[in-house]
Amino acid sequence: MTTTYAALGRQRRIFVPPPAESLPPPVPQDPPIYRDLMRTWADRGRTLPGRHDPEWIRLAAPTVSRGQFSGFPAPPPDGR
Repeated sequence: MTTTYAALGRQRRIFVPPPAESLPPPVPQDPPIYRDLMRTWADRGRTLPGRHDPEWIRLAAPTVSRGQFSGFPAPPPDGR
């Protein structure tokens, strides 16, 4: 982005867009057969690539043992 200023009077910023050849190429769409496969998987309740999967999040979450993060320290082994 290049900023330019008016020569006279009140100064203001003017946005000059970058040249078109510096923009990334458009993302190609998925082929129809892939879209149909994704639709079929979604209809059957399967996990889809690149989509949020609550079951995987639950299974991959670290397990926490009882008292591991309690607000109170556990009593010492001798009971004092």
